[in-house]
Order: sequence, then structure tokens, then C-alpha cells
Amino acid sequence: MGLAMDNARILVLTNGGTIDKQYFDAMSEYQVGETAVGMLLRIARVAAPFRVEEVLRKDSLELTEDDRALIAARVAEAPETHIVITHGTDTMTDTAKALTDITGKTVVLTGALAPARFAESDAAFNLGMAFAAAQTCAPGTYIAMSGQVFDGLKVRKDRAAGKFVPID
Repeated sequence: MGLAMDNARILVLTNGGTIDKQYFDAMSEYQVGETAVGMLLRIARVAAPFRVEEVLRKDSLELTEDDRALIAARVAEAPETHIVITHGTDTMTDTAKALTDITGKTVVLTGALAPARFAESDAAFNLGMAFAAAQTCAPGTYIAMSGQVFDGLKVRKDRAAGKFVPID
């Protein structure tokens, strides 16, 4: 991975998932709410230029092939070449596969295993990793989770271990 750092604006496409889940009261289920990404980037004092665009507000288990086509179209049509996608972890690898035909862009999917609004969430760290990867990785599709950056086509979620692991 050569450093390809430049000051190009980073596009952040939000799609829901655990990173944006909210818990309204003791009687309710978690629901995907308004994205927390802008808040996380403000708190982190991110100086790199960026733009946040909401695509979907869904749990990734509810994403359809049409939803993935929409995400791919937004990536392909964007003027930016550095793109971070926030996404639920359960089907993140399926969306990574749907992006493989897009060339000339560095696309990094990330999410969280605990909602961003929780004190002990991994959301801010993962988002920071994704920003760094988007700026430094060669064009391609990646997944940044839990302090690691993976080839988007050579990774899977190990639900039992609660982390992503590389595959051959």
C-alpha cells in the first residue's frame, strides 16, 4: 500500500447499520436513526475536506440488491475519488462485492459493532481508520474495522469472534 495522500475531498455515504442505531426507551427496539457520522467527524475535529451524503437508513440485513445497486451508482457517479461508506457489518462484504466493477476510486466500507451513541462504541475509531485508508490506499474496495484494513473481497465477518477476519 503506497501512500497516495492528497487533499481531495472525501465523500462519506451513510447507509444506516449499527453505527447509526438509536435506543428510544426500555420498551423499544433499536432503530436506525439520523446518521451520527457528522457528529463523530465534528468531535474528532477532522480537518480533511469531506462531504456527507445519506443514501439509506437501514439495518444491513434489510438491504436488497436494488439498494446495493443504488450505493454502487452513488459511488460511480460521485466526483470524489476517495469514498467512505458507513454500513451495517452483517452484509458489508456483500456490498463490497457489488462495488468491484468501479475503477479509479478508493472505497472504504466501515461500521460499528456498537452504536455510535454508546460510550463504549467502536464507531469513531473505525470511521477514523476508514478516513485514513481512503486517503492512503490504492484505488480499490476495502473494509476498515477493529484496527485493520482488509481487501473488500478477501474478508468475512466472524460472528462468534465479533470481528472481521481475512480469507484466501
